[in-house]
Amino acid sequence: MDKTDDDRLPGPDRSPAADPADQSELDPPASDGYFIERFAGYRNLKRRFAEAARHGVTVPFFQPRDGVSRSTIRWHGSELINFSGYNYLGLSGHPSVSAATKAAIDKYGTSASASRIVSGQIELHGELEKRLAAFLGTEDALIFISGYLTNVTVISHLLARPDAVIHDSGAHNSIMTGARLSGARTMTFTNGDWNEFDSLMKKTRADFRRGLLVSEGIYSMDGMKLDLPRAVESKKRHDLLLMVDEAHSFGIVGRTGRGICEEFDMPPSSIDVHMGTLSKTLASSGGYIAGDRGLIEYMRYLCPGFIFSVGLAPADTAAALAALDVLEREPERPRKLREAARYFRKLARQWGLDVGGSEESPVISLIVGDDIAAMHLSQQLLLQGIHVQPIVRPAVSASTARLRFFITLDHTEEQFRATIPTLARELEQLRVQAP
Repeated sequence: MDKTDDDRLPGPDRSPAADPADQSELDPPASDGYFIERFAGYRNLKRRFAEAARHGVTVPFFQPRDGVSRSTIRWHGSELINFSGYNYLGLSGHPSVSAATKAAIDKYGTSASASRIVSGQIELHGELEKRLAAFLGTEDALIFISGYLTNVTVISHLLARPDAVIHDSGAHNSIMTGARLSGARTMTFTNGDWNEFDSLMKKTRADFRRGLLVSEGIYSMDGMKLDLPRAVESKKRHDLLLMVDEAHSFGIVGRTGRGICEEFDMPPSSIDVHMGTLSKTLASSGGYIAGDRGLIEYMRYLCPGFIFSVGLAPADTAAALAALDVLEREPERPRKLREAARYFRKLARQWGLDVGGSEESPVISLIVGDDIAAMHLSQQLLLQGIHVQPIVRPAVSASTARLRFFITLDHTEEQFRATIPTLARELEQLRVQAP
């Protein structure tokens, strides 16, 4: 992953945080009192904006939409087919989820109004944690106000300087940030290359006390599914702990959506630290960890990102509980979503599109090649009523800029048949025009 100063354009998911100290000793004086102009990262950001403008490309980020994020959205007054939201099972906006949210506001107000260790605990918090643990088959669970924060604070609290965090090249920025803040040694191997991982551990395992292998159930950038049996085998061989981020696999993989352990018919205890988010399948906001009682007790009383943060808002807690109710009542939802993802890939390949990811993954990437081309293609599709955001540096490397499609339960085959031919034609036109 390219992390040079030139790469700091805002992007989704994996953007490395700009270092405030990253500036040249010969920085020019700031004009009009704007000290930020002395930061090399900001100047490079402005150069990238200017480059996009020279190519007639409008930077597409941070544009407001109207209404619920479903298979269609209202965008500047027009209705578009939407592939840029992860309301995977269509539960955001579901009547029972919305009703539960409104009832929670009426009863508890709009904020927990304190950290949970002080007076911010409400009955719904404990209920959601028990329900998540039961759904996943673990002894206990703990909810956080942010999925990003969950990875950062849990990883940084579990490990210290004598330890190591080992993650693959597809790791989310929250994993990398947590590893860095822990002070532990950080090691990386190529995503999916378990032979490389084993070789790395043979060379280095004696050099650290405790090791944490962190993987993702479904990788948010390319849609690949974790080979859990191999991950478990490797963590046992090298005496490591295993943490799996199921932000994009909870409620999706496995027969009833219980995630990567159910997918491979492996016991939940195969994973030491289960992590996931509430903002995708569960139509809310926040994150969770799950595992044995000791782990959760340790985090509940001592994890800084939990004890020093306000409790999850009543509305968000109630939304996640109600969404989990629907998921358990209607286990066919994950199956139908997986079928839709398979159909999208099948149709895309019929039109000659080289899309990536595991067959049933709702995350589908199409590599375009560079930032300007990806933004141009996204812009052309927008003009034809299709909303799919480009993924550019620093979210991905310079040579793998892409469009990323999120498939949801609300999408129809008709929408896919309208999208794929248009995408194929626009991509071909882009390649013809390329120098």
